[in-house]
Amino acid sequence: MPDHADAVFVNGRITTLDPGQPEAQAIAVKDGVLAAVGSTVDIMRHAGPRTQAVDLHGRRVVPGLNDSHTHLIRAGLNYNMELRWDGVPTLSDAMAMLKAQVARTPAPQWVRVVGGFSEFQFAEKRLPTLQEINAAAPDTPVFILHLYDRALLNAAALRAVGYTRDAPDPPGAEIQRNARGEPTGLLIARPNALILYATLAKGPRLSPEDQLNSTRLYMRELNRLGLTSVIDAGGGFQNFPDDYAVIQKLAEAGELTVRIAYNLFTQRPQQEKEDFLQWAKLVKPGDGDAFLRHNGAGEMLVFSAADFEDFREPRPELSASMEQQLYEVTRVLAGNRWPFRIHATYDESIGRMLDVFERVHAEVPLTGLHWFIDHAETISERNIDRIKALGGGIAIQHRMAYQGEYFLERYGAKATERTPPVKKMLEAGIPVGMGTDATRVASYNPWVGLHWLVTGETVGGTQLYPQRQLIDRVTALRLYTEGSAWFSTEQGRKGSIRIGQYADFIALSEDYFAIPESRIKDLSAVLTVVGGKVVHGDDGFQKMAPAMPKPSPDWSPVGRYERLRDASGAAAHRNAASCCASPCGLHGHRHLFAALAQPPASDRGAFWGALGCGCAF
Repeated sequence: MPDHADAVFVNGRITTLDPGQPEAQAIAVKDGVLAAVGSTVDIMRHAGPRTQAVDLHGRRVVPGLNDSHTHLIRAGLNYNMELRWDGVPTLSDAMAMLKAQVARTPAPQWVRVVGGFSEFQFAEKRLPTLQEINAAAPDTPVFILHLYDRALLNAAALRAVGYTRDAPDPPGAEIQRNARGEPTGLLIARPNALILYATLAKGPRLSPEDQLNSTRLYMRELNRLGLTSVIDAGGGFQNFPDDYAVIQKLAEAGELTVRIAYNLFTQRPQQEKEDFLQWAKLVKPGDGDAFLRHNGAGEMLVFSAADFEDFREPRPELSASMEQQLYEVTRVLAGNRWPFRIHATYDESIGRMLDVFERVHAEVPLTGLHWFIDHAETISERNIDRIKALGGGIAIQHRMAYQGEYFLERYGAKATERTPPVKKMLEAGIPVGMGTDATRVASYNPWVGLHWLVTGETVGGTQLYPQRQLIDRVTALRLYTEGSAWFSTEQGRKGSIRIGQYADFIALSEDYFAIPESRIKDLSAVLTVVGGKVVHGDDGFQKMAPAMPKPSPDWSPVGRYERLRDASGAAAHRNAASCCASPCGLHGHRHLFAALAQPPASDRGAFWGALGCGCAF
């Protein structure tokens, strides 16, 4: 074969999500895309003297995961500053991590725990008290964000942000005070989260060089969990183009290890239309390349449409001005053919938004625009049908895995059963994609989301949904792969393992289709490939992956508390097989093999015969 593959990946159990070829053993990659999918023997015919040959050792391989709603760009700028409690099993462990990080953190830096956990995941089923936080950190500012309902600040943090007895409560929020009128350190979002991320924004930022390091490490953490693509939903205090300089620099240097489609999020209440008019002069959807490209507007289109999902509080009523403001912005977006997304938790809000979109559609058709609703926890079947009629989609996330207990307490079991009604969405035939909304509410770990889809359980173990509302593992995986591709107008280019699509795939730590449901949340990738290049390796594949940069600054919590974050003993499932990378003397193939692994006995002779050499271990 004159045009040899750049790399072949053989001896796997590959779930392709391609109905025409659901299973395969091997993959050939050429110029960053999939050149062939088939049996090990067939694929080895694509190998030449310079082809890299990788033995998958019978691992389950699936398409790379694609998070349709996350905040990678913002999270990357801050990752090295944040202590993560994602998956920590006890409050005792969490506080031990906090105390250790306080000892490491120099003034004037803060210790920040910013989302990704729920009080219900802790064995103690509670948050730390302000007294416990102040005892652990008498002098170092500590900021702990719990979902989007509250933040806990110690006395040092209150001093740092200037919240005194004279500080007024901001609109839509409460600074809790004691009997003497002094702030206690508890900030309550009532009814929106502006005070929470406005307070967080008062803290010190990393230097530009540290932000580059932080973003690299965050992408590699996502790669470790099997993510190869995301759609970035923007975020509060994330200004364009200033706060996109780091990701742009990494993209220009060819250092992105996750494909990013980014949406622009307006930052100025009452001036949203002006923002989008200005941005339409600077960038258009699709600008960029396969690794960093513009994806349209949202998730904030107008501030008057924001219905934050604090289920501890009553449903917020959107202002009477919302419809006209949203109409003006949506009319600009449709006229410029900008796809858009909009944050909407409650059906009541969605109904009013759809009134606006139908009005715009009558003037400037939304057909083919790939617009969508984000979240939609309580959406009705009627509004699902209205979205379908307008050619829209719904991006869902596992926020209920973190907030389900609060919703259940307020609205009852019957209402909780369909939050969101994923099966009804799929039966309606509209595009549905899965994501996390990480990092300030839920964890960025996609396997926690897949566990929630399949089991209906919260991270605290509460069963939210009856069996009839749950979806199977294949369907759940499709939502996290080819389902999400529609939301960046990249269907057909990513999401399955078939010829012509991007060579983005992962080999798993355990077989997703065979392990008990309870272990789905513990999965990770032992090999992550993006564009045909290995970006992460573990359990025998380490030497194939690029070296990990050392976290900076040197007080960063990144990588220091993994033992305490291992909630379920997932590390015990990892084998300790060593790896080696050596050239084959006969043909110059570069092979990577785990020292203790072998191809299945039924394929062994054909495998070594196809290699045409005596490599064996």
